[in-house]
Amino acid sequence: MEKFGGVSKSRTHKSLLGMEVRRSKKMPVWAFLSLVTNALLIAAIAQMLARGHNITESSTESAAVAGGTEELISSVTATNSAKTLLDVPVPGQRHKWTYQEWVMQLGREAEAVAANRPPKLSVLAGDSLSMWFPAKMLPPDRIWLNQGISGETSVGLLKRLQLLDRTAPDTVFVMIGINDLLRGATDEGILDNQRQIIRDLRWAHPKAQVVVQSILPHSGEQATWENRDRLLAIPNSRIRSINRRLKEIASSENVLYLDLQPLFADADGNLPIELSTDGLHLNDRGYLVWRSGLQMFAQMQLKH
Repeated sequence: MEKFGGVSKSRTHKSLLGMEVRRSKKMPVWAFLSLVTNALLIAAIAQMLARGHNITESSTESAAVAGGTEELISSVTATNSAKTLLDVPVPGQRHKWTYQEWVMQLGREAEAVAANRPPKLSVLAGDSLSMWFPAKMLPPDRIWLNQGISGETSVGLLKRLQLLDRTAPDTVFVMIGINDLLRGATDEGILDNQRQIIRDLRWAHPKAQVVVQSILPHSGEQATWENRDRLLAIPNSRIRSINRRLKEIASSENVLYLDLQPLFADADGNLPIELSTDGLHLNDRGYLVWRSGLQMFAQMQLKH
């Protein structure tokens, strides 16, 4: 990466906006969640309009809180990182940064947050899937520090966890592993690194809740990613097997596990192409599904 249940019977229901919605008996879970979340977002916008507010100004609490570290970061560097401001990768100087330059930038951002720690701080730690999570789409009930780097592996993430030592986060969400697979790493190697990442986080942040997220599947034959052959060499059945063992590790290490597989897999166990840009990375619809998963998980599992 160099970048719950279902609805049975066909039945007509009233949506949150009073519109009739026909649910097919095979409606995917991700589609239902996306529909409900979109309805809530539209209802919120309609309410703002009814109050006579400008949408851009009124959405500050949601969009800016989701990317709430930006003001803190700006005190350290004149320009915020592109990944916390933009929805998709764009050409530019920062997009051309080397891995080490990104590590240095994320270190500066972490230091800025540590110097003026916000409440309900959550960290996204991972690769480009986390890196390109649109700030405006992250759950707005907490402040997010995005520590994702394109192409990151479990080895690289483990080495740079020290950047977070002074941030004192309330929650750390980890998703890592697909790049390890693409580079030929063994299942045992990936799982051992995941275990070390968990232990490092628990040692450095004893009061934080650590959430290990499952590795997402890919779209199989429908993938169009530039290194498609490498992707197809990794069967999604292998990813599911690793995730089952990862869940066991999370339980044994007394941390939380967020299983995203039910939200991101179709009947064949593949990532629905409707949620992806290329069969590997997510589009806005995919991030909306991830957001829904994070919100449901927070309501049911997180203490803060």
